[in-house]
Amino acid sequence: MKTALTIAGSDSGGGAGIQADLKTFSALGVYGMSVITAVTAQNTQEVRSVQDIEISIIKDQIEAIFDDIHVDTVKIGMLSSAETIEAVAQSLQKYQPKFIVVDPVMVSKGGHHLLQLDAVSALKEKIIPLATLITPNIPEAEVLVKDTIHSAEEMMEACLAIHALGANAVLLKGGHLNGDPNDLLFDGENFTWLKGTRIQTKNTHGTGCTLSSAIAANLAKGASLIEAVHEAKRYITLAITHSLNLGKGHGPTNHFYELYNKANLVKK
Repeated sequence: MKTALTIAGSDSGGGAGIQADLKTFSALGVYGMSVITAVTAQNTQEVRSVQDIEISIIKDQIEAIFDDIHVDTVKIGMLSSAETIEAVAQSLQKYQPKFIVVDPVMVSKGGHHLLQLDAVSALKEKIIPLATLITPNIPEAEVLVKDTIHSAEEMMEACLAIHALGANAVLLKGGHLNGDPNDLLFDGENFTWLKGTRIQTKNTHGTGCTLSSAIAANLAKGASLIEAVHEAKRYITLAITHSLNLGKGHGPTNHFYELYNKANLVKK
């Protein structure tokens, strides 16, 4: 069985972070493993508090996995501090996994900063150059390129600028712009637009985590980059379409809808 490792924060509400990543890996038939970088106390409405995991424990988690189990792909999510970023970068440089998908988590749906402002430079210098693919949304890309993005042309310019930071490829998600959520993939040579249709729902908690994890899982299974992205886009669209109306805020996506539907476990 193919394997995927997520290095990210824990979401006590279960919709994002480590929990969303592992659900996605399982839904797509990949064995999931985890390195927890932070524990968040959050639900569908807010992040109440964050506790960073000690650097030595983060390193030990990574080493424990790589020293024993073959890792086909790595997905990186929440890395809240420069120290955490440095530790993860050093460990991945040591083990050299084939694929690294980076979701540059910065702010929660409720507006809580999950990446310390003084850690942005470390992310750009230490993690982005390791990325097979980086998957920022518009606000995250604006932080990385220090400019605003309001159009398709500016999305293309942002992809070029982020690629210049060292990432092999960039998937810029367009959901924060007006109109349909069209994403833009730049593989270092070519631009590819992935067209989307906006789904009218507030239940979008964890969409970025889920999309990046789906891409990582597809890469682990042998898909090309463009195939992995296209299939992940299809998966997250279905998960949002059938999202779960849980909690009082932004509910989670439905990671297992397709499997449950095939097993006749979905109420018609």
